[in-house]
Amino acid sequence: MASRSYKTEAVVLRSFRLGEADRVLHLYTLDRGRIGAVAKGVRKTKSRFGARLEPLSHVAMMLHEGSGELQTVTGAELVRPHSASREDYYRLSVGLIGAEAMLRLFTEQEANERAFTALTRFLDVLDDTASQPEARAALDPLVLSFQLKLLWLSGYLPHLTSCAECAETGVTLVGYSPRSGGAVCAACASRTEALGLSADGIAGIEALLGSPLSDAARAGLGERASRDALKVITSSYEYHGGFRLRTLSA
Repeated sequence: MASRSYKTEAVVLRSFRLGEADRVLHLYTLDRGRIGAVAKGVRKTKSRFGARLEPLSHVAMMLHEGSGELQTVTGAELVRPHSASREDYYRLSVGLIGAEAMLRLFTEQEANERAFTALTRFLDVLDDTASQPEARAALDPLVLSFQLKLLWLSGYLPHLTSCAECAETGVTLVGYSPRSGGAVCAACASRTEALGLSADGIAGIEALLGSPLSDAARAGLGERASRDALKVITSSYEYHGGFRLRTLSA
């Protein structure tokens, strides 16, 4: 009989208590995509790998597939703990927004190496990002860039180079229409119920999409551009996925 155990890299996106000693984990894995797993006895003081399974941790895991929906964690070794991000409130808030976006956009047990690489790169860069305790995490350029890249990887990249409704080029784009899939001109804005979008916002989104995550902070987004980018992201979530991120309202 073939073994139902396997080894893969995974990032812990979320965890919650189950019973007196167990935890249920939401994981994004390199080989299987999004999965759910139970870590038995992980909350006991003498647990072998409890501290390795905190949210945002990048882990090499042994998992066993049983007959139920949840797989079972049988081993875990840290690849990158990301404790620097988890121990800083601002960076933790940024990290949890990215983790929830991953949970909501990539829901299938289907490998997506590019999505997994984007996630691990996001967390690596976050560790090296300066804390900004007075700033709003939802407007952080790194997490805006990461979410825009996830929209691209999931097939919802906003079109910004011409009017997404009438396809006219060389016109001023003044709004974002989730229904049309991108920015729209003034003539199309009212009939597509477009959200207002500034020229700075369009330029900022293009800069974030065209740069690696490590350069997000150097995109030089102002307050208006950051809010416009967030508006495009949240409206895309609502229109294409029917959800809102709880971490964005925190």
